[in-house]
Amino acid sequence: MNTVDITSLSSKGQIVIPRAIRNALKITTGDKFAVISDGENILLRPVEKPDLESFRKLITASRKYAREAGLKKADINKAIKKVRRENRS
Repeated sequence: MNTVDITSLSSKGQIVIPRAIRNALKITTGDKFAVISDGENILLRPVEKPDLESFRKLITASRKYAREAGLKKADINKAIKKVRRENRS
């Protein structure tokens, strides 16, 4: 899809995505976007809500990995506290 259109920025920092582009990408009211800039360009990337079943599979695989690695809840809590301390510095 190669669509070019013009839009403008409102006083509230809002832009309107032209209808032709919304229709082509099947984006609707309430859809979420990642906003990325390289300092010169702006990219809006639709963010899709993850499938709940995929998330459950990821959790199951993560728990299995942690068990096999011998990790305990206390180890995880300790690692989280360490990272939080390091990020405050």
